[in-house]
Amino acid sequence: MSGGVLVAYGTTNGSTAQIAETVAEVLNKAGLQAWARPAASVASVADYDAVVVGGGLYAGRWQRHARRFVRRHRRALATKPLWLFSSGPLDASASEKDIPPVPGVRRAMTRLGARGHVTFGGCLVEGAEGRIAKMIVRNGKGGDFRDFARIEEWAQGIADELTRE
Repeated sequence: MSGGVLVAYGTTNGSTAQIAETVAEVLNKAGLQAWARPAASVASVADYDAVVVGGGLYAGRWQRHARRFVRRHRRALATKPLWLFSSGPLDASASEKDIPPVPGVRRAMTRLGARGHVTFGGCLVEGAEGRIAKMIVRNGKGGDFRDFARIEEWAQGIADELTRE
C-alpha cells in the first residue's frame, strides 16, 4: 500500500479521537502507514488506499463532522476499502454484544460498500462540552466505557485484511 490508510473521525469531546488514534497505531504497528485526522480537516481522500471513518453517537446520530465527511467524499469512498465505527453507549453494552449501526450509518455502509462496522462504548467525563453532556455527567450517568483491547482487535482485523490484498 503506497498511499496508506486514513482514519477520519468526528468527535465532540475527544473520546472518538482517542479511538481513531488507537486504530491508526495498530495499523502502523502492522506495517501499514496510517494517520488519524479530524474528519473536518480532510480535504481529499484521493491519496489514501483505504479509509476508516468513526463518529461519536449523539441522540442516535453520528457526530456531524463524520456525517459530513462521508457525504462530501462519498464518490471516492465508494472506490476504496472502507470500514466504519461508532462510539457512544455509556454503559457496558458495546462490550457485551454486537450493536448494529444506527440507521444513517447503515445507509452509508450500503451506499458505499463498507466492509464492516462496529460500535464501541463511549466516554463522557467531567469537563464534557454541551448542556446535555454536562447534565449526563452531573447525574452520574457518564464514565469511560471504551474497551481498548476490543478496539485493537478490530483494528488488527483491518490490518490483516489489508496486508492480504
